[in-house]
Amino acid sequence: MEKLIIFDTTLRDGEQAPGFSMTVEEKVKMALQLEKLGVDVIEAGFAAASEGDFEAVKRVAQEVKNAKVCSLARALQSDIDKAGEALSYTENRRIHTFIATSPIHMQYKLKMTPDEVVERAVEAVKYALKYTDDVEFSAEDAVRSEREFLYRIFEAVIKAGAKTINVPDTVGYAIPEEFGQLIADIKNNVPNIDKAVISVHCHNDLGLAVANSLAAVKNGARQVHATINGIGERAGNAALEEVVMAIKVRHDYFKGIYTTINTKEIYKTSRLLCRITGSFVQPNKAIVGDNAFAHEAGIHQHGILAHRETYEIMRAEDVGVPKSKIVLGKHSGRHAFKTRLQELGYTNLSDSEIDTLFAKFKKLADKKKEVFDEDIEALILEEFSFFENEVKVKYFHVLSGDNVIPSATVKLEKYGEEIVSTACGDGPIDSVINATEKALGIKGKLLDYTIRSLSSGKDAMGEVRVLVRFDDTDYVASGKGTSTDIIEASLKAYIDAYNKYVARKAFMEKRISEGV
Repeated sequence: MEKLIIFDTTLRDGEQAPGFSMTVEEKVKMALQLEKLGVDVIEAGFAAASEGDFEAVKRVAQEVKNAKVCSLARALQSDIDKAGEALSYTENRRIHTFIATSPIHMQYKLKMTPDEVVERAVEAVKYALKYTDDVEFSAEDAVRSEREFLYRIFEAVIKAGAKTINVPDTVGYAIPEEFGQLIADIKNNVPNIDKAVISVHCHNDLGLAVANSLAAVKNGARQVHATINGIGERAGNAALEEVVMAIKVRHDYFKGIYTTINTKEIYKTSRLLCRITGSFVQPNKAIVGDNAFAHEAGIHQHGILAHRETYEIMRAEDVGVPKSKIVLGKHSGRHAFKTRLQELGYTNLSDSEIDTLFAKFKKLADKKKEVFDEDIEALILEEFSFFENEVKVKYFHVLSGDNVIPSATVKLEKYGEEIVSTACGDGPIDSVINATEKALGIKGKLLDYTIRSLSSGKDAMGEVRVLVRFDDTDYVASGKGTSTDIIEASLKAYIDAYNKYVARKAFMEKRISEGV
């Protein structure tokens, strides 16, 4: 068995992408989650780039205990000094130094001869050894470099003391077959390559970063640079979650290769990055996208319900997603619809009743992109019972501020009778819900609360969705409310959930009394 080292550069290369900058505290928080995920090396930043980056590398070095902490440094003594100083707070450290090796970079950017580049690289590696015995050297733009020159510079830096040599596809130019061959050629033509780990760093300009990384692993690379969600310069880097899960799922192909990543932390790590950066992954993103384990097509849903492996090559739970999701829409079949009815607790419906509901569901699905649980319940209660909403909102008033105790007064109408109640809470929404529960003599446990804007502008219409368990029952009621006032929308959503709870309770009691 051979271990594949996972070198995470989310905090360095990932952060360089526009819109993904992180504060020092955010980097520390992210680094601690990466450590929990089980990455081997965390590249915390480019210490010489700014005081903020220096502080970030320093703080991560102080906080992280298990993963190796790394700083990038150009092949300059001043950069290496900064990296060494920032990393001095941990014994488990690495300096990652680099210089460009392609003819176009050497001629136009560096304005150096190949001999000067080799000399600078060797000097940088030797100088970095003052601070740590773990030095990684990268040949920037290696894919567009001349092979013989790559062999020469890698041999020289390994001889100088580099323990890892990194082969970057800096501009995302490579094709998997040729990149794999490049790694094989380096392995076969650098005389002292057995004294170093071959690493790769692939960019995604052609959408091939993960494919190139895996081709490299197949041909001898034993370290991969990657980022969470694939963030990074331009089109991004190889996505860590995709590389890791490809190795795990296709262990038959990558024989004997493994990682020590705790895959059940993948989803959590992805979502933390989204919260920190304010970004989102596209729904169809592999492994961590919202649709990665979602199924809408009827044929797929039937297969999944019959046997998961018909359409899923890995379990949602393996990457930390609670479970795969059956999304009900116009492509869904009767089998999936019946299963959802049973999950909602409607287990005593006859086949003819299910057929009637399914026909109504199909008509609704043609009008909506996705049919939610509350839509299905509305269909059931509309078809088989005729209960009007038990409770309606007549009036509410909220008092809140930084120097007052939040409180709310609500006036509700219940079967024609008006009820007024006042209560306090942690904030205006908590107060108005407490007042509602006091008025109705109930107790609900709020399981989920989501809010989204339905339009743009400061007067946008907001939609609130809630999931509530009332009176310690097993039934979870969903509710929805809309308003330009988010407190009003929250109150409407809560009342909507309560009315569904009452209607469902009456419906089930009626069915039982009828002996169904």
